[in-house]
Amino acid sequence: MAGKLIIFSAPSGSGKSTIINYLLQQDLNLCFSISATSREPRGTEQHGVEYYFLSPEEFRSRIEAGHFLEHEEVYTDRFYGTLKSEVERLLAKGYNVIFDVDVVGGCNIKSFYGDRALSIFIQPPGIEELKKRLTGRGTDAPEVIESRIAKAEFELGFAPRFDVVIINDVLEKAQEETLKVIKDFLAK
Repeated sequence: MAGKLIIFSAPSGSGKSTIINYLLQQDLNLCFSISATSREPRGTEQHGVEYYFLSPEEFRSRIEAGHFLEHEEVYTDRFYGTLKSEVERLLAKGYNVIFDVDVVGGCNIKSFYGDRALSIFIQPPGIEELKKRLTGRGTDAPEVIESRIAKAEFELGFAPRFDVVIINDVLEKAQEETLKVIKDFLAK
């Protein structure tokens, strides 16, 4: 049986990665879609394992050929995107494919797959709490945090376009709520 798609988007610091890691430990037959990028491999990264590494020229050519479900040029010649062929490969094997993408990419994937995809937006309880979480990480300079807050305010405007919005005010509650929503979706 062909699998389904589960799309996650959220502002940085919302707890999305923590929730996804929790879900990957459940019995949901989930598999991550491997993204493509035009950046060089880092350390021990391998083509087809962490990413599909493409040259900027090859990336542009594949964009023009319509090979991507979604893509973004983050910096000049630094592309990231989701190849249709990768998703179809995983679906054909019967996996439920999970995505961790930005809000625009999430909307594009949902639009392409329709009811076969469930789009979930993980929302922080508020901008002040988000700022507290990002500051508490201790990994970013103040100007980076301010930039992430500005981006978060933009991203929050996309929440109504998602099938489900989960407010992550208490992590365990958000995890349980997300698990229930996904189990219900997969049972359809």
